[in-house]
Amino acid sequence: MQLLLYVGFAVGGTVICWWGSGILEETSRRLAVYHQLPATVQGAVITAVGSSFPELSSTVLATLIHGTFDLGVASVVGSALFNILVIPGVSGIVGGRMESGRLLVFKDVQFYVTSVAVLMLTFALAALYYPVPGSDLIMGTVTRSLALMPLCFYGVYLYLQLLAVQDHVGEVPPGDLEPIREWLRLGLSLVLILVGTEGLVRAAVGFGDWFGTPSFLWGLTVVAAGTSLPDMFVSVRAARSGYGTVSLTNVLGSNVFDLLVAVPLGILIAGASTVNFSAAVPMMGILGVATIALFVILRTNESLEPKEAVGLLGLYVLFLAFVGLETVGILSFMT
Repeated sequence: MQLLLYVGFAVGGTVICWWGSGILEETSRRLAVYHQLPATVQGAVITAVGSSFPELSSTVLATLIHGTFDLGVASVVGSALFNILVIPGVSGIVGGRMESGRLLVFKDVQFYVTSVAVLMLTFALAALYYPVPGSDLIMGTVTRSLALMPLCFYGVYLYLQLLAVQDHVGEVPPGDLEPIREWLRLGLSLVLILVGTEGLVRAAVGFGDWFGTPSFLWGLTVVAAGTSLPDMFVSVRAARSGYGTVSLTNVLGSNVFDLLVAVPLGILIAGASTVNFSAAVPMMGILGVATIALFVILRTNESLEPKEAVGLLGLYVLFLAFVGLETVGILSFMT
């Protein structure tokens, strides 16, 4: 009976996130037109921050309510993997060939690669300067001062996007658009996503207790996939409509926000959190490999071809197989 309850949390949370993402995508697009923002900024900032609200919520809720910071980190890393492997893969198959462009490759992708390194450096400094004694694993305490480092780096990212806005000439906004109404609808979508995310976090904790496995493994898969659904729906809709740049920048911008804001914000709210560096290294290593794969694909001909999209989905299947072997105890790189 309990297992069915956890499944219900997972399914219900996913449905609510899907509902909220539909409202989010429409309102963010209309607000971007109203404020005359370029497509790259629309995807990388407005849509990305909004659709990344589930990952932010999962980190905060997992840390404050459930006391499992590792679950929050795992959900963010798992979501980042889902974003750069599954979302471009599905978008490329549904929307066909997607142009990436030199600006996206050399600005957004490279900044995202640097974001992965910055978060990994933050965890390494925690294990080096604030180690947790009495444990067989390499554990470290991430303090508020360390959490400020990735947040400051995100400030640099926003500054670069601001420069893009200043050089952009936008289209004329529709006359019937009411910005206050659109912002209220955007707020409603975030509330719906918050409720759905709490259901997903409860499902991950419950699955971990039921199967006797670490909850962060479920965070890597169940919570990550569920919280990434808003990103996927937004990107697939954009790709189907022919806006490949918005689709790809939404993915990259979401990941930058997840790594540099969602994780450290949970720490700032909680005061300090312990991170399992022994598990963080393989998780971030897998994310690094996936990131390099996406960069090479987008750099080649500055586009994402349908056959390359299938290859990205294949890499994610291999990742799920790896997590499955970790769950049943055949492998023990993260547990």
